[in-house]
Amino acid sequence: MEKRNLLYEGKAKKVYDTEHPDFLIVEFKDEATAFDGLKKGVIVNKGVLNNKISSLLFTVIEEENIPTHFVRQLSERDMLVKKLNIFKVEVVMRNIVAGSLSKRLGLEEGIQLSSPVLEFYYKNDELHDPMINEYHIRAMGLATSEEMVRITDEAIKTNTVLSNYLRKKNILLVDFKLEFGSHKGVILLGDEISPDTCRLWDLETKEKLDKDRFRRDLGKVTEAYEEILKRITGGTP
Repeated sequence: MEKRNLLYEGKAKKVYDTEHPDFLIVEFKDEATAFDGLKKGVIVNKGVLNNKISSLLFTVIEEENIPTHFVRQLSERDMLVKKLNIFKVEVVMRNIVAGSLSKRLGLEEGIQLSSPVLEFYYKNDELHDPMINEYHIRAMGLATSEEMVRITDEAIKTNTVLSNYLRKKNILLVDFKLEFGSHKGVILLGDEISPDTCRLWDLETKEKLDKDRFRRDLGKVTEAYEEILKRITGGTP
């Protein structure tokens, strides 16, 4: 399939339609932003790395019977996906205290949570994606109760699958965000799964191997993304 019209350009990706109404092409960009776009920059080769990482991790998830929008990787930067009607609910799974959770609750970063924490956020850039709960979601008509049960179940299962898989690669899945949408009435996991959307730490040293290296000016950002790809491919990115 080939790209046709540019439908949307976001902070990290461009989305194009194709000759088939059920499929889109996602192009991964090198541009990076943080803090609601206040910090901007370029992470060299990020688009290529995130496309490869996401393709691999979507495949891992699919093998555990979690349906996703992923169809196949088309090129270094392009991914073919199923067209989704995206729910305006961002799902965040947390296993270890980090980022906004640390600031919000005054907890020390790095504390292992006794059980995973599931959070919902309203996808709205103008409002800076505020946290919401199931009552807000129902009242605003963002999703039905039945849809949220399915989304919650899939998010928890995805967290378990990815946490176990990455631990075998000496990687800690600290937290990550997920987006879901419907395709012909079926709820699918969408967006991407990469160091842009996940906090990933080395299992032993707790070294950050994700976008926090960009957010916090830690340096060696591309190298961190390359390390994640190297580990999940067994050293053959």
